[in-house]
Amino acid sequence: MQRRPASWRVAAPPSNRPILVYDADCGFCRLWIARWRERTGGEVDYAPSREVAARFPEIPPAAFTESVILIVSDGTAVSGAHAALLALATVPSGRRWIWLYRNMPGFAPAAEWCYRVVAGNRKIFSSLTRLLWGHDVSWPTWFLSRSLLIRLMGVIYMAAFVSLWMQIDGLVGSHGILPAAPWLDALAGRMGWERFWTFPTLAWFSASDLFLHLLCGGGAVVSSLVLLGIIPAPGLLVLWVLYLSLTVVCRVFLGFQWDNLLLEAGLIAIFLAPPGWRAPLVSPHPPSRPGMWLCRWLLFRLMFSSGVVKLSSGDPSWWNLTALNHYYETQPLPTWTAWYAHQMPGWFQTGSTLLMFAIELAAPFFIFGPRQVRHAAIAALIGLQVTIALTGNYGFFNTLTVALCLVMIDDSVWPLKWRLALNRARVGSPHRGQARWRGWVAAPLAAAIAIVGLVHLASAFRTPLNWPAPIVGLAGAAAPFRSVNPYGLFSIMTTTRPEIIVEGSDDGITWRPYEFRFKPGDPSRRPAFSTPHMPRLDWQMWFAALGNYRANPWFERFLGRLLEGSPQALALLETNPFPDHPPRQVRALLYEYRFTGPPDTVGGRAWWARELKGPYSPVLTLAGEQNLAR
Repeated sequence: MQRRPASWRVAAPPSNRPILVYDADCGFCRLWIARWRERTGGEVDYAPSREVAARFPEIPPAAFTESVILIVSDGTAVSGAHAALLALATVPSGRRWIWLYRNMPGFAPAAEWCYRVVAGNRKIFSSLTRLLWGHDVSWPTWFLSRSLLIRLMGVIYMAAFVSLWMQIDGLVGSHGILPAAPWLDALAGRMGWERFWTFPTLAWFSASDLFLHLLCGGGAVVSSLVLLGIIPAPGLLVLWVLYLSLTVVCRVFLGFQWDNLLLEAGLIAIFLAPPGWRAPLVSPHPPSRPGMWLCRWLLFRLMFSSGVVKLSSGDPSWWNLTALNHYYETQPLPTWTAWYAHQMPGWFQTGSTLLMFAIELAAPFFIFGPRQVRHAAIAALIGLQVTIALTGNYGFFNTLTVALCLVMIDDSVWPLKWRLALNRARVGSPHRGQARWRGWVAAPLAAAIAIVGLVHLASAFRTPLNWPAPIVGLAGAAAPFRSVNPYGLFSIMTTTRPEIIVEGSDDGITWRPYEFRFKPGDPSRRPAFSTPHMPRLDWQMWFAALGNYRANPWFERFLGRLLEGSPQALALLETNPFPDHPPRQVRALLYEYRFTGPPDTVGGRAWWARELKGPYSPVLTLAGEQNLAR
């Protein structure tokens, strides 16, 4: 196999820049020359052979139709892959390819062989190009996509902070279920300075109710500034710190995968945000390459892990494709549309499960592909998230995942008005890269996130690997910051729905139930939408029902607050059956819930049918729970 293509010496070389000569009669050549011209900027001149071939009589005319030819200022002319890679090497980002061509054994002949195959089958590869890239093979840019992500991060952070603000007193306030201040005091008594790294939170300064409100309110204010394009990078850094602080002190109530996903996406967004104190929608500053790569890596891990954990768990309902026969009624907080989805026939649920696996296991790989392939994968991922959001309440999770998908759509897709404004902004502003300090920070951070993310991705396969000690140490050091995480929901599908009903009584004979805002209770009440609000207590009740009373200490404290009549805890509920005074006794019963069928709903207006399974907790009184609840 020939290692180098033909080369020549010309008597009249170009004086300023190399010139790449191509066959203008070849549509495939014209298409890719446009991409190459954009990639090399003004470092290379491009000319059709019919216009300049006469200037270089040393080169046989047939050579111009067989391949591109690059002529450099010293009079050397080369063809084939060598010419293409040498032209690309005129810009820093392309120099690695010519280095491989010149130094790696086997690379040059392989590159020339590939070039000859493509050049000899241009019609086939032209069709393939249109299939994979469409009619525009220009180098993708992400200015508008990046700006959209930053603003969506502002929206999502605002939803998260405002939602938590509404619940913070009842969850971890001084009269809440798990008060933050006593917990931090206990940690301070047991730990030294390492507590600041192990439990990184601003609440070490103060865990008062006022300070917790300041954390939530400050997050809402700063997120609105980010949404408006004001202080984007500093604002995102502040939001990350504030939300991390709240996830630490809220413990189980902010321990969900989407809370971790928000922290990881928020950290990456800091390095994607344009510099400056005011960033317009069409900011001319290019997004950081490490930041864009990390966005793809995060989206890939999130979606691919979700598919892998379902299969690696060995759960038969996933392997025999019956999981969706149960999912809609057993998920934590179903919506009324989930009732209708549950009524679909078995073949539909099986087909939906297969489609879900295809999207979660295959589509993530295509987000690294050419434009058409990437956009098709993104459309599938967004469609899956929309379907999930329509049938279940997952707070801001689906919106955040869609935001990560949208940043994978390059600028060529967005409205023409936006693109024209971007072009005007780029022409009117000199090209400036990211701040030097950000590059120095982003590169090692990207490497660390990539390595730790790989460790977590491998864990989804449930196959133990002996990672080197430095990598294990890096993963351990990063863990407290919850910003590089394992992902994968519903690895084991629950096939029944245990549900806890909390009741109070004054006499031990007549019991009145407490209704929650969104979790099932009264069988005749229609399941509701809560998105983007995340009802933290309702979600924890679903997890508690899967375990037992003693394994959920927070639940005991919750019952204690009901016995006290705590207004903060009662504000988390839909109804208080004891408005005048707290009950003397409380208890929790365990029921099994299932969706009704159409006749039940049409006739009796019942959305749920339920069967009592027995007590979940003993009957508690304030005297017995006084110390525990406070």
